Amino acid sequence: MTASAPPQVHFRTCNLCEAMCGVRIEVADGRITSIKGDDADPFSRGHICPKAVALRDLHEDPDRLRHPMKRTASGWERVSWEDAFSDITRRLHALQQEHGPHTVGAYLGNPNVHNLGAMMFGPGLLRALRSRNRFSATSVDQLPHQLVAHFMFGHQLLVPIPDIDRTRYMLMLGANPLASNGSLMTTPDVRARLRSLQERGGKVVVIDPRRTETAGIADQHVFVRPGTDALALFSLLHVVLEGNAHRMGRLAAFVDGLDTVVPLVRDFPPERTAPHTGIAPEVLRGIARDFLAAEGAVCYGRVGVSTQPFGSLCQWLINVLNIVTGNLDREGGALFTQPAFDLIGGPRALGVSPGSHGRWKSRVRGLPESSGELPVAVLAEEILTPGDGRIRALITVAGNPVLSTPNGTQLDTALSQLDLMVSVDPYLNETTRHAHYILPPASLLERGHYDLVFHVLAVRNTARYSPPVFAPAPDSRQDWEILLELQHRLETLRHGRTARATLQYQALKRLGPERLLDLGLRMGPYGSRFHPLKKDGLSLAKLRASPHGIDLGPLKSSLPGRLRHRSKRIQLAPELLVADVARLRAAFPDDAAPRDGELLLIGRRHLRDNNSWMHNVPGLVKGRPRCTLMVHPDDASRLGLADGVDATIRSRVGEVTVPVAITADVMPGVVSLPHGYGHQRSGIRLQVASAHAGVSINDLTDEQALDAVSGNAAFSATPVRVRPAEPPAPPSPSGSATPAA
Repeated sequence: MTASAPPQVHFRTCNLCEAMCGVRIEVADGRITSIKGDDADPFSRGHICPKAVALRDLHEDPDRLRHPMKRTASGWERVSWEDAFSDITRRLHALQQEHGPHTVGAYLGNPNVHNLGAMMFGPGLLRALRSRNRFSATSVDQLPHQLVAHFMFGHQLLVPIPDIDRTRYMLMLGANPLASNGSLMTTPDVRARLRSLQERGGKVVVIDPRRTETAGIADQHVFVRPGTDALALFSLLHVVLEGNAHRMGRLAAFVDGLDTVVPLVRDFPPERTAPHTGIAPEVLRGIARDFLAAEGAVCYGRVGVSTQPFGSLCQWLINVLNIVTGNLDREGGALFTQPAFDLIGGPRALGVSPGSHGRWKSRVRGLPESSGELPVAVLAEEILTPGDGRIRALITVAGNPVLSTPNGTQLDTALSQLDLMVSVDPYLNETTRHAHYILPPASLLERGHYDLVFHVLAVRNTARYSPPVFAPAPDSRQDWEILLELQHRLETLRHGRTARATLQYQALKRLGPERLLDLGLRMGPYGSRFHPLKKDGLSLAKLRASPHGIDLGPLKSSLPGRLRHRSKRIQLAPELLVADVARLRAAFPDDAAPRDGELLLIGRRHLRDNNSWMHNVPGLVKGRPRCTLMVHPDDASRLGLADGVDATIRSRVGEVTVPVAITADVMPGVVSLPHGYGHQRSGIRLQVASAHAGVSINDLTDEQALDAVSGNAAFSATPVRVRPAEPPAPPSPSGSATPAA
């Protein structure tokens, strides 16, 4: 009997969320036998969450598509890559020839940012489409962060990062890092980091309409009425800047606009905002005083304050608070990273656009673009509304907007009316079921990985490359190979087969994402480009030789040099944001009162939930059902709701029925549903998810509710009415359901 070979050990970054945790994967006989945290990873230090173990389940998932699929009158059929590429590009080209370039739209989902190849080669396909109808998950998530960074600091990725490992006071609004593992604040093992903050005498304060997992370990939790965070932030600034005082210190030498901000904050004393926010004036004053007194403090706001009608104002005011208290670019405050692959200050060809706003507008509603994309809230209307420029074809890449964008029911209807839809995706899900072609990429363990974006957003400067764990399966394609092939064939149909285009295509195929990564590392701040006498500057080879990653040190002061405005100055009072304050005042007049019987709906996230496709992993959905409606006991009593019994929720756009969970963890007047559910739609191939279908919160959220500045979806504070669900109709004597009246 032949003894089995010892297991192979692979070290890798888990790329299922933003935390970049290092994992140790053992493989024997071609199968994963163990996934554990990598104790030698200098960033995550052995920590992993339950999602990391799911890497094996996702790789082996029997529902994951392995070959190109074409939808036909008789169902889905396997086709060759050649036939798929040829027919797709021919039809796209014909539609653009007849109806113009903007007749083809594109939507990029969240997983693209976790994918080296998609990040490197996705922009080329978008350029080849020549369409202004570009959309992504950005405008249902962090767009206010990026737009405010563009306005204030000169680049959309210059997002200040909380120095969580050295701060003494951390104020969080609309953020739940114990569930998200840190978001736009890449922070593995955030629980231990917050505990260390408290053990060194620091304080954690959470302002949120729900007592989240993070609020549960905080030193102080304060309820705030959804959608009023901008008022609370203005009131904090009112206290901080009373008497025209500020503590900017050295920042004052390169900050413009303080004289504009000071008069604005005078209008928002805590006594005036309290009736709207629900926060007692003395509580806000106490937080402001503690923030000022701390030796290193930072304010951090995340998705809960971005996805509301004043999301851009919230992110602006958070930055203003950190600046006027002297906590920007300061140890223990908010700092900018210096990543090894520098998307901000590196070569333009390898970087990300600094950002833009309002260069064009959507056809139907006239909403402005931001950094080359339109708000995804307009996607459905751009398909459904007749006229020149209507979207007739759509390419989706790693996205499920039917479940992740507002009024998903409307988008579901719109997608069914497209002349052509192509999805680069491993699953037949609620969105891709409408596709004419699905092009599934290789497994995420069959490709190399480097986090281009999350190193830019991390709480410490590190670098780590992950080689593939498995060789790609026969006849599979990497994401980047699919995107490059579509790009090349479209360009060839448009311009003919030129020698230059052929050479460029062949060069990109040879380079692939790894060689482009190596070039960026060598030209980055730790590479040989900046150290011409050093032969050991950072490179891909050096990362390959350091499988646990390389620690490049804590965040450091970098201003004003890191600013991307030509003036090298911080713009404290961007014109669009200052102008939007009038809308805030009008929305919350002194004599306003809540509408009788109306509740405000907010979302929530669980540690095991990141994207909708993770619901197809048995280990991530086991246990008690999580798709429940959280309701405060007072509201449940008033409405006649019972714990565990179904309730019906109605909004302007739709209605769903879901079990109730009565809890004091939400404030009175607020109800909460998780995101990513709604797997009851027909025609999907997600066996596990379908058995845990739940309902989609985005069958209730309103595509007309937006942050007016950025166009970001305003999911939070959706007005709803809740009632006990009607009991099911009794069966008729014959056994068939009783027909509706």
